[in-house]
Amino acid sequence: MPEQRSESTPWYYEISRYQWLVLIVASLGWVFDVFEGQIFVASMNEAMPALLPADSKAGDVAFYNNIALGAFNLGGALGGIFFGILSDRIGRKRTMTYTILAYSLFTCVSAFATTWWQLVLYRFLLALGVGGEWAVASALVAEVFPQRARAHSQSIFHASSVLGTLLAVAAGSFIVGNRQLALSLPFLGEGGQLTGWRLGFLLGVAPSLLIIWIRISLHEPELWLKTQAMPSEAKGSLGQLFAPALRLRTLVGVGLATVGLATFWGTHIYGKDVFRQAYQAQTGTKATDILKHAEMAGMLLVTLGGGMGLLAFGPICERLGRRGAFLFYHLGGVAMSVLLFQGISGLAALAVALPVFGFLTLGMHAGYAVYFPELFPTRLRSTGGGFCFNAGRILVPLILFLKGWMQKEWEISLANAATLLSLLFLIGVLLLLFAPETKGQDLPT
Repeated sequence: MPEQRSESTPWYYEISRYQWLVLIVASLGWVFDVFEGQIFVASMNEAMPALLPADSKAGDVAFYNNIALGAFNLGGALGGIFFGILSDRIGRKRTMTYTILAYSLFTCVSAFATTWWQLVLYRFLLALGVGGEWAVASALVAEVFPQRARAHSQSIFHASSVLGTLLAVAAGSFIVGNRQLALSLPFLGEGGQLTGWRLGFLLGVAPSLLIIWIRISLHEPELWLKTQAMPSEAKGSLGQLFAPALRLRTLVGVGLATVGLATFWGTHIYGKDVFRQAYQAQTGTKATDILKHAEMAGMLLVTLGGGMGLLAFGPICERLGRRGAFLFYHLGGVAMSVLLFQGISGLAALAVALPVFGFLTLGMHAGYAVYFPELFPTRLRSTGGGFCFNAGRILVPLILFLKGWMQKEWEISLANAATLLSLLFLIGVLLLLFAPETKGQDLPT
């Protein structure tokens, strides 16, 4: 039976100290997870040109950046599926440590790339851990928090990703874009200098310290421990996601994640470039360090709006339901994307529009943390959530490759390419016709 409580009772009423601890640890893992992904976004305009021939064109850089983004999404897909299954087998705590170790190590190693394909390879390998960490952490939070607090706690968990992006913004502004810092540190290669983008990747080793806290402070959820008493043939497997009772739920989850991830990497992250281009057009400056700060200011505006959108998903879905919240964000996302890339100009207007753009194009991602664990029983919760969130990444590289190819071969503008991909939000609207509503229901066991 669903829990009974007064409408006036705060969602956080009687949440235990340990439950808060789980939310903090899971969120920190997700913060650093996102930092590892976004540090490339903050530095790709410096890193990729440094690894390509000097006579490379802007279209060539865009093409290889999209290959790197595609490799990241493919690695995230495989890692999310693998570690999701592993988590249901060996536990949330142990698996989370493996995922954090993977993304910390390979982000750090990325600093030593000397060719574009090495950077692409390292992006693929670190993404294995990035995709896996989300699957494990979202299942952990869902199983530890009560039903009345699940949507809010999961929104907070996913909204913590904004802190990871803000860390990447800070690294992009003060490290990647700091030419004096790059000249002051010795490094074997590139004329004996440690360039800013390499130092940004070196910071990726820091999250590995979180593993110690996880090992000391967390224990396995009781819901997961109960599944260990089941005979091995009754435990979850990937194939069970496509059993008649779960097939539609799995396909809806994969579809929603595909829409969200494709529009994130193909539309959302380019809000910062609109601000940079507008700043250059309005001021006429060509100074790369000044333009880098303008780009990071745009990224900051989008990120702040995105964070509000993520936090708002919980209250919105408690009022409108899971399907209603996704509908609100998908319709708002396509409308705001078209408006931003095709109709808004001027720094003042963009300063207002970019947070709204971030709110509407990112907010539905919190819904994956809220919704996916509610679709599957405990023996399949991490497997199902990980598969839905990350199987969508398998299609994203194809979409990004096509986007990069259009920019390279057809010389289509970044704004037009981002606008075209934003139309995928409309596919998300259609998927909601088949999505089950899970508001107010206990987790399936």
